[in-house]
Amino acid sequence: MSQSTWYVIAIVIYLAVMLAIGFWSYKKTDKYDDYVLGGRGLHPFVAAMSAGASDMSGWLLMGLPGALFLTGMSELWIAIGLTVGAWANWKWVAPRLRSYSEIAGNSITVPSFFENRLRDNSRALRVIAAIIIIFFFTFYVSSGMVAGGRYFESTFNGDYLTGLLIVSAVTVIYTLVGGFLAVSYTDVVQGLMMFTALLIVPIMALVSLDNPSEIFSFAAENPYGTTGIENPNYFNMIAGVSAAAIIGNAAWGLGYFGQPHIIVRFMAMRKASDAKAGRAYGISWMILSVTGAVFTAIIGTVFFTQNDYSITDQESFETIFLDMAQVMFHPLVAGLVLTAVLAAIMSTMSSQLLIVSSSLIEDLWKMVTNKELGEKTLITLSRGAVLVIAVIGGVLAINPSDSILGLVGFAWAGFGSAFGPLVLLALYWKRLNSKGAIAGMVTGAVVSMVWGMVPATSSLIYEIVPGFIAHVIVAVIVTLMTKEPAAEVQEEFDRAAKLAHMAAEDEDLDFEEAADKV
Repeated sequence: MSQSTWYVIAIVIYLAVMLAIGFWSYKKTDKYDDYVLGGRGLHPFVAAMSAGASDMSGWLLMGLPGALFLTGMSELWIAIGLTVGAWANWKWVAPRLRSYSEIAGNSITVPSFFENRLRDNSRALRVIAAIIIIFFFTFYVSSGMVAGGRYFESTFNGDYLTGLLIVSAVTVIYTLVGGFLAVSYTDVVQGLMMFTALLIVPIMALVSLDNPSEIFSFAAENPYGTTGIENPNYFNMIAGVSAAAIIGNAAWGLGYFGQPHIIVRFMAMRKASDAKAGRAYGISWMILSVTGAVFTAIIGTVFFTQNDYSITDQESFETIFLDMAQVMFHPLVAGLVLTAVLAAIMSTMSSQLLIVSSSLIEDLWKMVTNKELGEKTLITLSRGAVLVIAVIGGVLAINPSDSILGLVGFAWAGFGSAFGPLVLLALYWKRLNSKGAIAGMVTGAVVSMVWGMVPATSSLIYEIVPGFIAHVIVAVIVTLMTKEPAAEVQEEFDRAAKLAHMAAEDEDLDFEEAADKV
């Protein structure tokens, strides 16, 4: 059989498994809360794998190795910042958010949590938060579709648009049908596939080299890649890199606090104490996976130069992982390895589609119509919303104007600036009020977006830094200048903090019973 035939067999097996999980989840999803949040019953391992897989996307297997291959270890600050940020998110946000979202009206979306936490009767906070989610996630979904198209270009030498349509269609089907459970359990499979592939590919490539030890000096001493890239400072994380660039790259970690598709996993856990086990699973997975991506780039500088292998993407070099796997393995094995990239792409897309769907229906449609709708009607509307956002994202992806890392970076900064400070302030500052929250959220989103779109400022530092800082300053000033929250809001804050403390002290605590009594 031809190489492409083997690849097709591997991918068909994978896609069939994803669809099977989707239809299995369909049978488990009877209520609207199940479709949106899985009934708040996620095991910490499932929550950790789902958060990790939906977080990293094609960026981990394509964007990061490409950036490291092209620019050098100065890009490693992104990975360091992300790892620290992910740990902090699990440590300080996960247990507190799980407790507070239960206490604050059993909130099932991030915008609804903000509204319930701050008692915003104007509904402006929830509406603006939902609009921000829809706007930035449309670009995020588009980045996944771009990655899917490029995946098929590299794997099959096929048509970009065909690949985009196939990947998008399967992702939309299992998300639309199975909801949160389908997204979470497919994420587990996808996360394990990504993890395995990121360990196997660089190790096998290293073993294939005549002199493996030279990987730590080759790129700095020789032109590498088929285009002859020269970078004497390849292994130096500081030389030739400005302090602003280092801070900007490391600041990617700040974005974790405000990513709705990640923090919603915290809200879906069984109880707050599960955050400790989730952190252990999630950070271990992340460190090993990022290490694999880093070594894919380092080893690739020697692998593609000495063997004169071609790299499909000669601009961003985002296909080096795909090209490396195809060279080394039997087509069936290579096909199975390459599905890890597809898994990364689809896991993130599905999570984002579901979050946008939830915001459209839970945070906008229900409020605008002001009607009590049945469970089946809400689920049907949510499925329709998934389809609409997928179509819009697909249209944007037809002619991509940026790299995968560029598209992800724009959306990541937008969410980190708009929601990150607000999540932290909502969880840890009793004095915060709705006026301060709205002012900070809008400021963070606008500053991040404008800063990133203006060449003169975007080249200075990554837009999440000014966006995050501006959000905090404005939120604090406006809050202190306006009326403090009502006594019931402050009392609820104390109850949520007490519940989080009780859960941390007693891992066997009956969480729902404690939430009712606290």
